[in-house]
Parts: sequence; C-alpha cells; structure tokens
Amino acid sequence: MTTDISREVFETYLARKLMLATAESCTGGMVAAAVTDHAGSSAVVDRGFVTYSNEAKMDLLGVSSATLAAHGAVSRETALEMAEGALARSLADVAVSITGVAGPGGGSAEKPVGLVWFAIARRHQAPEAFEQRFADEGRAAIRQGARDFALTLLRDAAKES
Repeated sequence: MTTDISREVFETYLARKLMLATAESCTGGMVAAAVTDHAGSSAVVDRGFVTYSNEAKMDLLGVSSATLAAHGAVSRETALEMAEGALARSLADVAVSITGVAGPGGGSAEKPVGLVWFAIARRHQAPEAFEQRFADEGRAAIRQGARDFALTLLRDAAKES
C-alpha cells in the first residue's frame, strides 16, 4: 500500500506544483522517507522534521511548553501546533504532523498504545486534527499504519488545495 499511496502523493503534488513538509514524532521520518523514495521528490518535498522529544517539538516547530504541560505530546493540541510550526518554518504549501504512542510501552488508560494524533496545515486555511487508534499489534504495525494514514491525509489535502 505504501508504494501506491506515496506515489499518489508524489504525483499529485508534482501535478499541482505543491510542496509538502512533515513533522514526525512516533514515525521517525517514515512519511518523508516514503515520498522521497520516488525519483524527483525534491520537486515536492521541502523538508521533514523528526521531533521525537518535547524539546525538539518546542525548538524546531515552536510547540508551546504550555501546550505540552497541559495536554502532553500525544494530543490534538500538540499535533496542530506541530503542523502549523512545520508550515511556518518551511516553504511548503501543506504540512502533516504525527504524534502518538507506538509502544510497546508508554501507554496509559487515557493514552493507550496505538493512539496517534495527526494534523494537516495548509496555507491560508485552518489546520485540522485527526485521531486514530491503531490496534496494539506491535510497534512496527502502529508506525506503518500511522505512516499510511499521514500519506492519505497529504494526498487528500493536495486535492483540496
């Protein structure tokens, strides 16, 4: 699936002359890697931020320490600030963010393993956030599911831009 959806993202952005940026936490760059697997991707990928730590989220994307203190790294609010920060700190037209609990540890009753928040930010539009709860079928499966969901969001955002 990844090859198909990443090719679709690549071709859609190329045809529409759009650039994208990624702000990734639990996927560690997998979304950017999937798109840059295609020759010519420099025409559509401006940059990718891997912001695993809270410090990186604050330093590189401008996520507020107050947001992290109030809502945590895995939250709607943090995902929105990550996407907005990636858009503001890039030449991209669309930015996607991903932050979640990939496991096997780190989950809680409130934020279980498999909870992932995403956001899409587009120039001159309000950002949107999306929650997904992936089955706890292992770290790799959660990360791959998150990558594919983010690619789908990028594809759909380009069609709406």
